[in-house]
Amino acid sequence: MTTVTRFAPSPTGYIHVGNLRTALMNYLIARKTGGTFILRIDDTDQERSKQEYVDALKADLEWLGLHWDREERQSARGDRYAEAADQLRAAGRFYECFESPTELDLKRKKQLNMGKPPVYDRTSLRLSEAEKAAFRAEGREGYWRFQLDQERIEWEDGILGPISIDAASVSDPVLIKASGQVLYTFASSVDDTDMGVTHIVRGADHVTNTATQIQIIRALGGTPPRFAHHSLLTGPGGEELSKRLGALSIRDLRASGIAPEALLSMMARLGSSQPVELMMSLDEIAEGFELSQFGAAPTKFDAADLIPLTRARNQHLPFEAVAEQIAGLGIPAEKARAFWAVASKNIDKLADLAHWAELVLEGAEAVIDPEDAEFVAAALALLPPPPYSETTWAEWTAAVKEATGRKGKGLFMPLRKALTGQAHGPEMAELMPLLTKVRARG
Repeated sequence: MTTVTRFAPSPTGYIHVGNLRTALMNYLIARKTGGTFILRIDDTDQERSKQEYVDALKADLEWLGLHWDREERQSARGDRYAEAADQLRAAGRFYECFESPTELDLKRKKQLNMGKPPVYDRTSLRLSEAEKAAFRAEGREGYWRFQLDQERIEWEDGILGPISIDAASVSDPVLIKASGQVLYTFASSVDDTDMGVTHIVRGADHVTNTATQIQIIRALGGTPPRFAHHSLLTGPGGEELSKRLGALSIRDLRASGIAPEALLSMMARLGSSQPVELMMSLDEIAEGFELSQFGAAPTKFDAADLIPLTRARNQHLPFEAVAEQIAGLGIPAEKARAFWAVASKNIDKLADLAHWAELVLEGAEAVIDPEDAEFVAAALALLPPPPYSETTWAEWTAAVKEATGRKGKGLFMPLRKALTGQAHGPEMAELMPLLTKVRARG
């Protein structure tokens, strides 16, 4: 049987790191087995779904290299959902309800006050046709619930292990709203059945949904996929991350200069028994990916950890990958390769190249400690004007040492700061041939 996985985002916002974790795991399962990865747009909520978010999520996935084999839109499948609803009605598994949100809330509060779980009491299941007609006459619009078989629902979860949920402890899920909108639990069950989805990985907050969807899929005559539920992300201190996910959109991380390889490497390992380390290709990531290595405990995520991974990735990039960007910064073609060799070891993000381009083309604002002012002035008097060679730094510092008697850090650090404006950076012998201007010389 061909492996079929899917990623089913709702286009009501930009996708974030939590969405990426789900998408990547499903993508890797399909890639490892030569299967099919479906991008399924969950856009049944026409009021909140927007094409701009569809376009953005596709751009994010393409930037990451997560290419889908086919695309589906739930908004185009309304007739199929209506047909499936009729099938469930005929089977006695669908029933119409008329309680208002306020009435349902009062029922829940009463059950909680009595120490009972807030499970729907199936009042509407016992309504006569006359009672339903009376509600409609009042102007109430019915919505539809799926009648669960009140038995234990069991499956072997790919991450959590054996799961068993008593359906009697779960409310019959609402599948179609009074407005006619088909809800996720129903549309997803129909789609997974029709599209032959074999494996589903999603967040641990969907475990109860999975239990109900297993029964819905079986009622539709389908075979439930193999489910796995990954841990939820928290902040670096263990705090809830869900409220901050909007600030951790792939779109914003990309704009900030985070590398796609950094994101993929982290999301493929975070929460697993394997260390998070940079991997430069999806083939490499897929080769070491195993669901069984992931745990159930909440997983800490710190966006700052993406910086060293991005730095490492940038150091792996060949010159050809950045040649156009370097040319755009005004670096002469004959110095471009040498510039990349120096700058690549001293940047976190590719945008940082602009700083080094400015330094070599325009010079840096000198940083001179008061106690070193006289020494630096004497040293700069011994520095010839550009252009410089690979031997300039050694020759100059030797001359300064002989003239001033300074040596070691007391010699080299003030000169570095005078030329570059900072205490750390590239080897000065490598940087000097790139300098076309030294501001401190005047």
